[in-house]
Amino acid sequence: HIEALTKQAASYIGGTAVIDDNLLNEVTGLVEWPTAITGSFDKQFLEVPSEALIASMQGHQKYFPVVNQAGELLPNFIAISNIASKQPEIVQAGNERVIRPRLTDAAFFWQQDKATPLVNRLEQLKNVIFQKKLGSLYDKSKRVAQLCGNITKQLGDEELQGIRAGQLAKCDLVTDMVGEFPELQGIMGQHYAKWDNETDRVATALQEQYMPRFAGDELPATTLGQALSIADKLDTLVGIFGIGQIPTGDKDPFGLRRAALSILRIIIECRLPLDLKQLLTETQAAYPDKVLAKDSKVFEFTMERLRHYYQEQNIPLDSIEAVLVCQPTAPLDFNKRIQGIKAFRELPEMASLASANKRIHNILKKAGQSFPPEPNPAYFKDKAERNLYDAMESVSKKIMPLLETGDYQAALQHLASLREVIDTFFDDVMVMVDDSKVRDNRLASLQKVRGLFLQVADISRLQV
Repeated sequence: HIEALTKQAASYIGGTAVIDDNLLNEVTGLVEWPTAITGSFDKQFLEVPSEALIASMQGHQKYFPVVNQAGELLPNFIAISNIASKQPEIVQAGNERVIRPRLTDAAFFWQQDKATPLVNRLEQLKNVIFQKKLGSLYDKSKRVAQLCGNITKQLGDEELQGIRAGQLAKCDLVTDMVGEFPELQGIMGQHYAKWDNETDRVATALQEQYMPRFAGDELPATTLGQALSIADKLDTLVGIFGIGQIPTGDKDPFGLRRAALSILRIIIECRLPLDLKQLLTETQAAYPDKVLAKDSKVFEFTMERLRHYYQEQNIPLDSIEAVLVCQPTAPLDFNKRIQGIKAFRELPEMASLASANKRIHNILKKAGQSFPPEPNPAYFKDKAERNLYDAMESVSKKIMPLLETGDYQAALQHLASLREVIDTFFDDVMVMVDDSKVRDNRLASLQKVRGLFLQVADISRLQV
């Protein structure tokens, strides 16, 4: 009901109400007999960034801001009163009177903050603790700048811009505006950076560093924003893990699960060719010696989040397990394998090949590791052995370039063509014969089959 009243009131003054769900719930709990009252404020306040004015209206006064068709803030607001007044203009005047000092504060913060460039605030970060064992936000900024520069360079972008974004990333946390409205972190950073004549790309990255802000939120759209968001989250993840503060049950005060998932989402969904293991090593190297535990299991923790990521997309658990066996360290490569398996499961050969791979896995496990790495054609006794060998040689040549480019779907289609020769081999050939040379040679053939598939995934894990 309040939502409808607010929308209606905004349309009377030619605008659209900005309705924040949390505020709507709060106001709904506060009023019994709601009435919408419009109000206005001095146009000169619109020189202050609209996000700050909106934060002030919503946070302090519980007012709903109003925007025009282009989404620009209008000098109006909607207040919800608890009772219909016989003199609404008096209520309106009262509302307008109390909003003025609030907006005056926001305008004052904006003027004050602009007087000190962001880069000059770096020193102040020395007084803000990130985590007592891990130092100040100044220390964190130095590490993040280095890492962000590295990632930016790996993505084929300007390293210096990445370093600059990392240096300035946390500077807005010591501004008056963010002190008053912590939810504007990054957003005010972008405004101040533009005012300081930093490049637009650096300014945008400061705002994008906190994305995704919640599950399902949009991701940074720019390379610099992606690099900064990843660098900031990696630094927190590796640091907190390294001092042994690993999330347990419901306890995850630093939001490490979300940080890990966000890193994976950005790399996979923005299609970034980054190696997670390498990034974690670089992140650890930026910390001073002896601060972090050597092997903190942070890689395994992050890969575990990947399992959840795919389960939420309804990817079968056995498909995920099949890829996890191969331990790909680049999330985008992991994703290509998952998509390859998805297509492979649609092929008519899938069931037979998964079963054959299971059988091979069991035979090899029983036999131990005493056989040669490659089969020797001189020991072939049966036509089926020769046919399997020739087919493997041919498929192997075809899939090499596909594996290099990560086209696992096409590679699995070629591998699927082995179904017939593998089936015939099992029908016609006895593997565990008495002659040890022939037996070991046959085991080597089976190992070669398994090795070919393992270049993509362990399809023996797939449930038929």
